[in-house]
Amino acid sequence: MPKIIECVPNFSEGRDQKVITAIADAVRATPGATLLDVDPGQSTNRTVYTFVGDPESVVEAALNAAKAAYPLIDMRKHKGEHPRMGALDVCPFIPISDVTVAECVEISKKFGARLAEEVGVPVFLYGAASETEYRKTMPQIRAGEYEGLEEKLKEEKWAPDFGSNTFVPTWGGTVTGVRKFLIAYNINMLSTKEQAHRIALNLREKGRGDDQPGRLKACQGIGWWLEEANIAQISLNMTDMDVTPMHVAYEEAKKDAKDLKVAVTGSELVGLVPLSAMLEAADFYIEKEGLMVLDENQKVHLAINRLGLSTLSPFNPKERIIEYCLPSSSSNLLIQKTVNDFVLSVGERSSAPGGGSVSALLAALGCGLGAMVGKLTYGKKQWESLDTRMRSIIPPLHAAMLDILPMVDADTEAFNDYMTAMKLPKETAKEKENRDKAMEEGLKTAVGVPLSLAKRSNTIWESLLDLAECGNINCKSDLQVAARCLETAVQGAKHNVDINLGNIKDQKFREENSAAAEKELAVAIKNRDQVLSILDGRK
Repeated sequence: MPKIIECVPNFSEGRDQKVITAIADAVRATPGATLLDVDPGQSTNRTVYTFVGDPESVVEAALNAAKAAYPLIDMRKHKGEHPRMGALDVCPFIPISDVTVAECVEISKKFGARLAEEVGVPVFLYGAASETEYRKTMPQIRAGEYEGLEEKLKEEKWAPDFGSNTFVPTWGGTVTGVRKFLIAYNINMLSTKEQAHRIALNLREKGRGDDQPGRLKACQGIGWWLEEANIAQISLNMTDMDVTPMHVAYEEAKKDAKDLKVAVTGSELVGLVPLSAMLEAADFYIEKEGLMVLDENQKVHLAINRLGLSTLSPFNPKERIIEYCLPSSSSNLLIQKTVNDFVLSVGERSSAPGGGSVSALLAALGCGLGAMVGKLTYGKKQWESLDTRMRSIIPPLHAAMLDILPMVDADTEAFNDYMTAMKLPKETAKEKENRDKAMEEGLKTAVGVPLSLAKRSNTIWESLLDLAECGNINCKSDLQVAARCLETAVQGAKHNVDINLGNIKDQKFREENSAAAEKELAVAIKNRDQVLSILDGRK
């Protein structure tokens, strides 16, 4: 999956539409960044922008937005209900897909350093990006607000993390850092407002006070009455979905509602949600109910249904799930090519894509064929007695297919890293040393990718053997091809391991990985023969 980061800058202007639009346009004009939402507030005189993109693009978009705001916002004239200390008050970066908090910390520091240098304003770090306990939270850093910042900057302990301690009257200061994705989540209740609030107190982390904490960590909540729908709601802010996912909150609310003899009638997501949160909810209900749901779209459908997300208004995944809101990728991934274009790219006068990528594709095809045969056996009246067995056979094959597909590109990328290392300068002794080290590391990566492919391919033989014994006999030839694809993929992986090991100087690494590749090949050959033998015996 591509690396996706969300950025939610809060600018101290919520009334002047020209300024609000100019900042939004600066984000829209940044390649690789997608503006998802602009939420201005009249009383707060503050606008929250939400955009997503790859790590480099979100930094550029945030900088472009700040540069657009710099000549347009004058903090000397700013008044509003929300606490603030600068024109760009806070700019958090939030990991969404295939990105860690640690990576976002480095991205926030990169943004802070560039903002200080290119715009000339003081920048403070908060949250996971801050290493100082007394300046970790926004209330700590923003204490005194804009009006107190000039004096605050004179104190050594409040020296900015980036930029000078010179007060910039028109701007103030900016805080940047990292936070987890916040899910605004409301649970519908056929109850009184007071009953909904009672359950909210049971759930939210702070509960009713220090002596009566709630059950759910990283969860804030209150109960309220929703006049337009004639229902009560438990309104929750889930501040860390890794700690408390929304489906856990939903199920816990249902338990308390049952005790009070009141009804839960679905729920509501406010704003956008990461795909991972929906899939995690789906996986919970799949396990709870003993279901077999493999397709991503069906998993999303299941989550919407079980959480009742369309109760108050239709929940459109294409408009509400962050990853689905992003424009189609224009990357040159091999797995995004047509079959025709992939084959033509293999046949070009270029060393990549080569045997490694082709081996990975063969392995994915072998897993895909196995999954196909399982699905053509499952759910049919004539093989109804095998349904339970198919439920255990099909998921590993389907999962392996999805895991192996990215390896088609991983092999080519690993080779390209080695080629890049080869082009490093080698004029001085130090340059030669650095080049040799980079080439060695590049080759080790180039060994690791096909070896991982071989190991992953060999994990599904048990499912394939089981399928060979009982699967739809009309698909016999498909399973035969699947077995040969997988064995050939492991053969190809071993060849790639061997050729890359030849240029590695680390003797121990060569011996260990050569032996590992030999072992995987032996496993593949043995299981291929067993699958073919079983199939040959079936009529």
